[in-house]
Amino acid sequence: MNSKKKFAVVLAGSGVYDGSEIHEATLALYAISKNGGEYEIFAPNIDQYHVINHITGEEMAEKRNVLVEAARIARGNIKDLQEFDANNYDAILFPGGFGVAKNLCTFAFKGPDCDVNQDVETALKAMHEAGKPIGALCIAPALIAKILGKVEVTIGHDAGTAEAITSLGATHINTSHGEIVFDKENKIVTTPCYMLDATIAQIGEGAENVVKTIMAL
Repeated sequence: MNSKKKFAVVLAGSGVYDGSEIHEATLALYAISKNGGEYEIFAPNIDQYHVINHITGEEMAEKRNVLVEAARIARGNIKDLQEFDANNYDAILFPGGFGVAKNLCTFAFKGPDCDVNQDVETALKAMHEAGKPIGALCIAPALIAKILGKVEVTIGHDAGTAEAITSLGATHINTSHGEIVFDKENKIVTTPCYMLDATIAQIGEGAENVVKTIMAL
């Protein structure tokens, strides 16, 4: 195991309904640190698609910036994804949350026909072309499938989402709590997290299994 493995962690805001899922993001960072890795956090410097009241689930009449919101999770130590250089990292990891499907791409609204943020696509393709590992939690594997196409991923066992992923040319494999799908050829590791009705302990298990698999590559 390479104890110096450096992860780029890409966030999509702060909060499950309009940004990054905070448990998934935090427990992924914890797993990287616990297993001897290092990380830097990135987010695109763009407006969120919308802002959701996390108590009522209703849309709020305000604007927020993805990078500024993600900085809450990063404790201010975050970079604009535009600055990302694949040469400086051993792996890239995407926690889930609706922000991945609303801000990093538009999968929440357009499904397989979604658009992808250019900085996200550039970073992901650069890592893939360099043969470096990619991790994705929750709904984030849909983003990977949209960009890379013929890959093996999991979002758990939601039939509609799995069908959308399959229509992108990817292979979807059903999984349960904490389980991962490891696409060896493409070095992609995915786990369902809150795509299932999960506890925070199960989220931690899934995140750690993704990180440990990447660390061993």
